[in-house]
Amino acid sequence: MSDTARLTIERRDESGAVKPESFEVPFEPGQSVLDGLRWIRVHKDPTLAFRYSCLNANACKECMMEVDGEVVYACLARLEPREIRVAPLSNKPLVRDLVTEIAPPAERLHGKKRP
Repeated sequence: MSDTARLTIERRDESGAVKPESFEVPFEPGQSVLDGLRWIRVHKDPTLAFRYSCLNANACKECMMEVDGEVVYACLARLEPREIRVAPLSNKPLVRDLVTEIAPPAERLHGKKRP
């Protein structure tokens, strides 16, 4: 059994072209894909954007993304010692990396000033 997992993350460049980027992540049984993403951001690429609010804001469901083509919560998807493909939700507008719009259009701030 390998002691690393490979997370291949679907990222986009300035032109919108998909640029998959792979990272080797130390693997320990019981880790989640979210644990792997957090490890990447701390140790390899601090610019990697993704959402989660597990305990801080009591706002579960923020870490939704596509893992191996299936919509899942990254905190529940298990990291495995193999290649795992991670992408943003395909049915939501992309903000950056794995971050997509989550608020309905009517609830988004539009930069209007209050009287």
